[in-house]
Amino acid sequence: MSATPDYSDTTGRAVLETIRAYGVTAVFGIPGTHNLELYRPLADLGIRVVTSRHEQGAGYAADGWAQQTALPGVVITTSGPGLQNAMSAIGTAFCESRPMIVISPGVARGAEFADVGTLHETKDASAMAGAVAEWSRRVLTAAEAVHAVHDAFALFRSGRPRPVHIEIPLDLLEAPAGVPAGDRAARAAPAAVSGAERDVRAAAALIARADRPVIVAGGGTASAAAAVGVTALAERLGAPVVTTLNGKAVLDEHHPLSLGSNLRLAAARDAAEGADVLIVIGSKLGEAELWAPALRPRGSVVRIDISAGQLHKNLPATVGVLGDAAAVLARLDEALTAELDAPELGRDPGSSSSTSPSNWTRDELDALRERIAAETHEALPATAELAGHIAAALPDDTIVAGDSSQIVYLALANVLRQSQPHSLLYTPTYATLGYGLPAAIGARVAQTERPVVTVIGDGALMFCVNELVTAVEQRLDLTIVCVDNGGYAEIRQNEIDRGIAPVGVDLVQPDWVALANAFGATGRRAASAAELGPAIADAITAGGVQLVHVRQDG
Repeated sequence: MSATPDYSDTTGRAVLETIRAYGVTAVFGIPGTHNLELYRPLADLGIRVVTSRHEQGAGYAADGWAQQTALPGVVITTSGPGLQNAMSAIGTAFCESRPMIVISPGVARGAEFADVGTLHETKDASAMAGAVAEWSRRVLTAAEAVHAVHDAFALFRSGRPRPVHIEIPLDLLEAPAGVPAGDRAARAAPAAVSGAERDVRAAAALIARADRPVIVAGGGTASAAAAVGVTALAERLGAPVVTTLNGKAVLDEHHPLSLGSNLRLAAARDAAEGADVLIVIGSKLGEAELWAPALRPRGSVVRIDISAGQLHKNLPATVGVLGDAAAVLARLDEALTAELDAPELGRDPGSSSSTSPSNWTRDELDALRERIAAETHEALPATAELAGHIAAALPDDTIVAGDSSQIVYLALANVLRQSQPHSLLYTPTYATLGYGLPAAIGARVAQTERPVVTVIGDGALMFCVNELVTAVEQRLDLTIVCVDNGGYAEIRQNEIDRGIAPVGVDLVQPDWVALANAFGATGRRAASAAELGPAIADAITAGGVQLVHVRQDG
């Protein structure tokens, strides 16, 4: 009779111990035949297990969790179809620059490309994931597996955060690790790159002489430290700040210098393009964030980015500063003090209150905000009105998970003013459907002090409605606002605009309230836009998983 295998210290455990050492306290995924040795140590390590109802939902939930913790979301899939199901989430994390570690088993060592029909056999799983993720590694020893985890955290701490995939062959996953405990300990974070001195000084020289500076802040400024730096720079210069959706609330959107997360609106782009110095921090200025081919500024451009490849992407920089946004902004502040104390600028040398106030006036900024608001309401008045009711009903500190639904990207993202970054969870570049609900689940697992609400269209909700039961199972306080326009309304309009009779876009709807109740949640129906706000407020107060359904006509 064969001896029972020793599973007390496998490669799977070594990998999870290393991840736990960095502070990760939750994983998202689905147990499967091949990944059980990744699940065995989780309870012992104090790691919460969130079982989604589809691996795509696990990936989006991990993304929502990551945005609240500043740690990577960790996804465990099984081999083959489990990993393939998570690919949309991996693509989302890549496009939106979010930290994620996806771990999956693979075929045993020596069985690569065998094509013999083993369970979940995949031609080349690592190549598949590597085509979408920042990198994918098929490790061949336990030491390599642990090293891959350390490399992932080094990337997240010092580079542009993007998803990584670690494939562990099944025979290795279950084998004794033989990795010393010290090698599983978290490694110190590398020193933040704060920019080359000559570049920082050149940027300061341009900025100090600006009369009409404008700051564009992207997702690369969404850390707490970077947000402080952006606020300090804006206040010092008197410069308005417009953000991308991934940079939303880097500057408190109630601040008098904030133009909101409205870079996609013409009024905000006009202000940016009219600046004599445009300061772009942590953004690639992609078409999806602009809703235009490119920014065409008439003045000088200063760009600050953690990635060298971003410094001139989509908009060449007059001065590019490579480094971490928070670290560069701290050095830039010092350099600005020196520039503003210079005799030719007429400041008193050594004055601690040196400043370079811009020529922007309060009236001009108020007028800009009015133009931005008008654009939002003119596009789809009924949608903007509905978004206003939703925004008014939400407590100030609410985390909102949005989906690629008209109610979000055409209205709520513009009218909702938030005070903290990572308070709108959204995917402006990958624009995936079915993100909102699982992202809200992940955010709620991470953050129990602030309300969490997802606002999602009926079409998008059908991509992830199975995750309602995940939220119920996890006993979360979570409110889902389902705005029902009868299907894929924007695509319907696109068809009409092209002379195509609407096809495939007018969808049969379930009884949303009954469906929510069947999952163990509480369903509510708002009969009109005016009833929506009170229904949302009541749902948040009641707690538990609540679904508020409203029909949008027009």
